[in-house]
Amino acid sequence: MKKAIVTGGAGLIGAGICEALIAGGFEVASFDLSGKVHAVEGVRAIECDVAEEASVEIAVAGLGWDRIDLLVNNAGATGGALGTPLLDLSLADWRRVIDSHLTGAFLMTRTVAPLMREGGSIVNMASTRAFMSEPHSEAYAASKGGLVALTHALAVSLGPKIRVNAIAPGWITNEMHLSHEDEAQHPVGRVGRPKDIADAVLYLDGAGFVTGQVLTVDGGMTKKMIYAE
Repeated sequence: MKKAIVTGGAGLIGAGICEALIAGGFEVASFDLSGKVHAVEGVRAIECDVAEEASVEIAVAGLGWDRIDLLVNNAGATGGALGTPLLDLSLADWRRVIDSHLTGAFLMTRTVAPLMREGGSIVNMASTRAFMSEPHSEAYAASKGGLVALTHALAVSLGPKIRVNAIAPGWITNEMHLSHEDEAQHPVGRVGRPKDIADAVLYLDGAGFVTGQVLTVDGGMTKKMIYAE
């Protein structure tokens, strides 16, 4: 049975990934700051602050696994950073976002890579905000842009033994009563669901000739030209 770690596994996208991996026959551990019992049956819930070196090392060692086949670096906080104007953005909030998204992915990868065998796979959760922005999103955009760069650097450093790719989600939600305008503005005609990202993780895990890449899963929104009417 293949073994996978999903960081931020208790969140919207993380839970969807855990569910898909369990269905796909993986043994799954969810590393999350809350450490709560996971909503997805069969997932091993581990309390871990991915931004803290000791926490990561203790959590990975505590699994007792002799190998890890897949690491999904999905954890990351937004804190007060999203929507806060640059001049009001505190250094603490900046660091909280950068550390949880980018430093966390570095620490998890450095700790897990020695336990990966030939054919191991790492998937980093970037965002379309790595390529385009709304106002007042500097910390989040920087963290996701850093993940894109970290992805291709790791792919070169860890290959050919381990492949490293990233996913850049667009608007992902579980809300079932969105406006027609919200859905229709996407070229595919709908907003994304957690399963869309989970499907992308499963694809990248099995795509043996793909590494160093960013798979954008956004319903086509980053390819759509938008002008004020």
